[in-house]
Amino acid sequence: DGGVRWLRHGGRSQREWRGPTLLPYSHAPSPFVTILAISSSRHCRRRRLDRVHGYRALCCGVGFAMSIHGRECLRSVGDECAGSAIVYPPTPWETTHHHPTRSATWVVGPAPEVAPLPAAAVCIVRRTIRRRASYSSQRRGMGFSDHQAEPNYVSPLGTRYASRDMRINFAEVTRFRLWRKLWLALAETQQTLGLEEISDQALEAIREAPDIDLELATTYERELRHDVMAHVHCLGDQAPAARAILHLGATSCFVTDNSEVIQMRQGLDILIREIWSVIFRLADFARSYKDLPTLAYTHFQPAQPTTVGKRATLWIQDFLIDALRLEEVRDTLKMRGVKGTTGTQASFLALFRGDLDKVRQLDDIVAAKMGFKGRVWAVTGQTYPRKQDFTVLCALAGIGQSAAKFANDIRLLQHMKEVEEPFETNQIGSSAMAYKRNPMRCERINALARFLQSLLLNPAETASTQWLERSLDDSANRRLAVSEAFLTSDAILQLALNVSTGLVVHPMVIEKHLREELPFMATEQILMAATKAGGDRQTLHEAIRRHSMEAARRVKDEGLS
Repeated sequence: DGGVRWLRHGGRSQREWRGPTLLPYSHAPSPFVTILAISSSRHCRRRRLDRVHGYRALCCGVGFAMSIHGRECLRSVGDECAGSAIVYPPTPWETTHHHPTRSATWVVGPAPEVAPLPAAAVCIVRRTIRRRASYSSQRRGMGFSDHQAEPNYVSPLGTRYASRDMRINFAEVTRFRLWRKLWLALAETQQTLGLEEISDQALEAIREAPDIDLELATTYERELRHDVMAHVHCLGDQAPAARAILHLGATSCFVTDNSEVIQMRQGLDILIREIWSVIFRLADFARSYKDLPTLAYTHFQPAQPTTVGKRATLWIQDFLIDALRLEEVRDTLKMRGVKGTTGTQASFLALFRGDLDKVRQLDDIVAAKMGFKGRVWAVTGQTYPRKQDFTVLCALAGIGQSAAKFANDIRLLQHMKEVEEPFETNQIGSSAMAYKRNPMRCERINALARFLQSLLLNPAETASTQWLERSLDDSANRRLAVSEAFLTSDAILQLALNVSTGLVVHPMVIEKHLREELPFMATEQILMAATKAGGDRQTLHEAIRRHSMEAARRVKDEGLS
């Protein structure tokens, strides 16, 4: 009717088109490119609406501006919509990447000379786009990317390397939930200490508030340009009885700094559990091969014998240093506490009518509620000392050092075919050289360890460049450096655990290498025995050196064994 055609997925239930013919992509008249997508399918709303059904839609018109591409939404839609429409066939990229939906309906507007689209159709489009924005904003808030909705960069740490536990710990929604716990702890303690403004109804409203409405919070942040106040308003809408007392006396760093310290502590707990697992696996390996002799190397040149198990204790000792350091950092980590805007606690002194004891109790009780009893900074500016971030990342960088040493050693031993990392039956080492057994896990450890150690420069620079009580040039840097350091450390330890659990030892190759160097290794015993028999140690050393060098030359030049 009126030149409108309804298209359903798969060509079912089609109504005849009475308007202009659908033109091929190459013949489409660019001034008339309006298409409105409508869908009642939840599956459909997961995708970019301008690619539903495999068609490319560019949207414009009279009286409104519209782009479904990316994150743009309808800005204004009225009855004056031009309704001109051209449907483009899919481009090669879309043909390759298109995934059909279960149910997708398109309203294609009539040509310019025909009446405009009905207002009802416009309303449906607006509602559909709003729902799609809600879904994507929720996924972004949880730290995930909606691959099906739009092209979007996602860190490989989140998609390939880090564990689920660590990803959840540093997800945005985890941080926002901690903010609410902190607001509740603050309000509860303020009431306990006699602040009459805090009612039981307000506290109950905070406790019973539904989970965070990420779409609403995103809407507020877009308007206010302030993440903390956006969530204050969001919680206020979800818990109206508490709106008036939320964030009372606090500054943004009360929730941001304290929640980040909690996330770091939880991240340290994960890393401590993982590093001890690596240590135990390597200890099992060391016990299993404590009596297997092998050739030791200094300067990567043959030295004296050691055992495979003894060599493994070097790796264990490094990881043990890191484990103890991580535990020390976790146990001494301090919260910022309840300090006000510049660390003077002036706002809380005003709330408690100058009662300094109550302000001190407020600081201590809130910290205890969040699991930091007796561990709160005595003095702060607006933020806790950024040197604490440096201390934490130093401990994490130590993991990178130890793991890199371990991985490098395995790579060298695998080159000599003495010890190898796990290699699955169907694993492919090279797309061209089918015989290859590349140590890809250890190589990845080295790659990630290099990145982890480079992150240490960030908190060092941040701590040294903060102005007076605080400057905001720490914020964006810390969002990247701190979380990625934890995710990278987690990824490294996951790999180290995998490698240490499945190490493969080849005793026959080890024995072969040992026998090849045995005549040279025996010279040290000859030197000591001859000296004990009355010889000059220095003269004997020179004689042995000359003979050894000549023997080595013949082995290399003449191929002797």
